[in-house]
Amino acid sequence: MRIPKLASLFLLLACLVAYATYVKWHTDGMKPALSKPPYHHSRTDSDDDHKRTSPDVSSDRFQYGIMFDAGSTGTRIHIFKFLIEENEAPKLSHETFKAIKPGLSAYVDDPDECRDGIQELLEVAKGTVPAPLWNSTPLVLKATAGLRLLPGEKATHLLNKVREVFGESPFLSRGDSVSIMDGTDEGISAWITINFLIGGLHGADRTTLGMLDLGGGSTQITFSPQDEKTIQTSPFDYITSIQMFNTTHTLYSHSYLGLGLMSARFAILGGVEGSPLEGSRELVSPCLAPDFTDNWEHAEVEYTVKGQKAGEPIYESCLKKVEKVLYRKVKKAEEAKDMNFYAFSYYYDRAVDIGAIDEKNGGAIKVNDYIEAAEKECNSMEEASPKQPFLCLDLTYISLLLQELGFPKDKVLKLARKINDVETSWALGATFHYMESLSRH
Repeated sequence: MRIPKLASLFLLLACLVAYATYVKWHTDGMKPALSKPPYHHSRTDSDDDHKRTSPDVSSDRFQYGIMFDAGSTGTRIHIFKFLIEENEAPKLSHETFKAIKPGLSAYVDDPDECRDGIQELLEVAKGTVPAPLWNSTPLVLKATAGLRLLPGEKATHLLNKVREVFGESPFLSRGDSVSIMDGTDEGISAWITINFLIGGLHGADRTTLGMLDLGGGSTQITFSPQDEKTIQTSPFDYITSIQMFNTTHTLYSHSYLGLGLMSARFAILGGVEGSPLEGSRELVSPCLAPDFTDNWEHAEVEYTVKGQKAGEPIYESCLKKVEKVLYRKVKKAEEAKDMNFYAFSYYYDRAVDIGAIDEKNGGAIKVNDYIEAAEKECNSMEEASPKQPFLCLDLTYISLLLQELGFPKDKVLKLARKINDVETSWALGATFHYMESLSRH
């Protein structure tokens, strides 16, 4: 009886060794493609020559990702080109970008009308991605504040129309390819983008920067806290953790829906988001020149906007109105004043308007520069009608918003539209995340 028992024991041990070997091999094979830090390759191609590739690199070593950014004021396509090398993570080689107006929310009452714009951008993708790679190139659309502000049923009809158009395209489209992006995810994805481009996620230094974004319908702030007090004292839903390139990052991130520049402008003019005015659609504000009258459209509704006679200087009157709109709506992030931040979108555009930065190359601006420009612009309207009637309002809002977020007047913010020729939006970070999810399934 001893011989059969020994044989059984050896057989059991052999099975255990074989199983362990299989599990290790299978686990290694399932590691996500983006587990190693990608290296950003700065291209030297000109903006007009965006389809050119290096002659010594074969096309079968490239992988593409297509991300649609459906914002409140327009729809943008980002086509990312990655270089694939054996046993390495993808390297970002190139980005193609195009934007069209208006945003998807403009077609809320007639979703079929959005088809032409989506098709126009898909043609850009077809002209950028080599045809043999079309069916393996993920196609994604993420809608932001413009659709988050719409009633659920109307937003669903719009997104279903986009899914229909995507399904007719030759690109890889899945059930989760079209969705409304959570505001916090938008901020986190933009933070990933900027820190990837500067090397903060995978460079030798690994020092990350904070991110400020001011869109039309919402605004975001995201940074990696260095002070444990920030983590302990912040609202629980402001703190999150992400894993990126084998490193866990704890982030302070929040999106303020309804505090994007166009939504805030509407509120400062006296409107209520989601509740069109009954009867007269006339908006009167101290932030406009006293003799100013014009038409202004918001959320597909046209309003008559007018300035009002003020008993005090326009800037002081406007500031009081903006303070009421922002009252208790923004939480101050104390640690933010000690960290370096990049600011995007309307922060950038209005800095260009006042001549604080170069339109193409960006630059840096102090919070106080916005304050001084607001005061100058507002008070100059008492003598003459301005060329940009909303600039006083916009600058006053931006300057106060930054202070409410915790930035002192002498705080310097970096402003950029592109870094290494890549758009500084959330699109690249979201594309990394989506492609990693595909590799896991």
